[in-house]
Amino acid sequence: VAKTGPQIQYIAPGSPWENGYCESFNGKLRDECLRQEIFYSLKEAQIVIGLWQTTYNCIRPHSSLGYRPPAPVSYPDLAFRLPMAATMQ
Repeated sequence: VAKTGPQIQYIAPGSPWENGYCESFNGKLRDECLRQEIFYSLKEAQIVIGLWQTTYNCIRPHSSLGYRPPAPVSYPDLAFRLPMAATMQ
């Protein structure tokens, strides 16, 4: 990293196409997780987002993989888990 000299690049407001990967991820996080839940504590938010992260990274089909999940065998029980709100009652 020291040899390449990473630099901070400014991305103008209103131009998400300059940072497509991050904007795509942020949209998925917002649409698939954050808009589905009401968080009553920081701990609850950490748990719900952590479960979503595991689902996203290991179970959810990815278009770049031909709509296959990255690690379907690693977490077989999470593929059919209940929504977080149902498990906390």
